[in-house]
Amino acid sequence: MLELFKALADPCRLRLVAVLLNSELTVQELTQIMGMGQSRISRHLKILAEAGVLSVKRQGTWSYYRAGEQNSFFSAIRPEFERALEQLPERRNDLAAVAQALEARRRRSLEFFDRHAAQWDELSRTLLPVPEYQEALLALVPEVPVLLEIGVGTGTLMAQLAGKARQVIGVDHSPAMLVEARRRLVQDGVPGAELRLGEMTHLPIADGGAGCVVANMVLHHAADPQAVLTEIVRVLQPQGTVVLADLARHEQEWAREQLADQWLGFEEDELQAWLEGAGLSDVTIERATAANGAEDVLLVKAIKR
Repeated sequence: MLELFKALADPCRLRLVAVLLNSELTVQELTQIMGMGQSRISRHLKILAEAGVLSVKRQGTWSYYRAGEQNSFFSAIRPEFERALEQLPERRNDLAAVAQALEARRRRSLEFFDRHAAQWDELSRTLLPVPEYQEALLALVPEVPVLLEIGVGTGTLMAQLAGKARQVIGVDHSPAMLVEARRRLVQDGVPGAELRLGEMTHLPIADGGAGCVVANMVLHHAADPQAVLTEIVRVLQPQGTVVLADLARHEQEWAREQLADQWLGFEEDELQAWLEGAGLSDVTIERATAANGAEDVLLVKAIKR
């Protein structure tokens, strides 16, 4: 208790905890949000992490901080603590700054995909090869009346998904990607496929509007993966299925710049916790093991509770 109270007894550290309760942010982003120097922010983060208030996840040269659960006493008082933090005088400005940081992530991704849409398939396949997993992914997808694919990209998977549902909807935030996808669907003669412009965190479909949601190599491009999973659960009907394919944790730091990756893949237990926290159960995770320098892929299936 003494260690915790000492860690929290500082206005700057209270603000840091407040912005990290529901977001996962880097030191660089926190310096912009707080309007302070990196050394000062790093010192405060170190104190909070040592007290078990924050947890840190290192991906390559980047460190992501969020509220942790290592301190059991902090976890016990956290609900009341969160309510009290809403009274901080800087709270409104800090929340606006967090939104700007996440928007900057999203904007970088959008600009990248609009610029490279026509070459995306070859670019991703050449720079960051993965094992053949599409057949295994499709085997996890049930037959449903309405199926939603998030991050449809150039439409390479939609023709196969069309055989799983009466109506297939593809969503992407890049207009250039949707142009490529539409061209491919016309070429492949895929009936009943519909393409919509939208964000992963604000899907253009009603609550419970899909029996299955598929996200193929999408989550590592998301500014906030947990927010994406929460949005997926919103659009799933009760007992609906989510099927994900994404990169296992790797150390290819260059992928951030050359492929617009926000995250260097994911750990299995990390995905499990996020899925269950979003309201999904019966989670299964299979690992498609790579060879010859390729990266492993995680195949995930879960059911909406």
